[in-house]
Amino acid sequence: MAGKIAGDDDEPIADINIVPFVDIILVVLIIFMVATPLIMSKSIQVNLPKAGSGDDTTPSELTISISSAGGVFLNGKVSDEATITTYSQDLATKRPDVQAIISADKEVPHGRVVTIIDSVKAGGVKRFAITIDKK
Repeated sequence: MAGKIAGDDDEPIADINIVPFVDIILVVLIIFMVATPLIMSKSIQVNLPKAGSGDDTTPSELTISISSAGGVFLNGKVSDEATITTYSQDLATKRPDVQAIISADKEVPHGRVVTIIDSVKAGGVKRFAITIDKK
């Protein structure tokens, strides 16, 4: 055996010590558990309106959020209508089938949402989706 200090050294080591492997895996697990909340992107809190029907939306490179205070966010960063139009033009040039996803708080006036939709369409994006919470 491998644990003998004196004696016959001609025997092959037939046992595999798995304890160090388990220790390494547990350390990696702890690192992932600690790092995951830091990696997760912070999202804008929007109280979406509820609806009984609606389809799932696929993630997009053009995500616009409108907070209850009226702030507009393009892909998580503070923005305005002109920036949204410019970004939409650039993206529509690269990918004509791009879809804009608009998330507006239920307290936001309808006119504000229409203004944002108009900015997106002015940029050449033909498809958009409005997110909801299902009832």
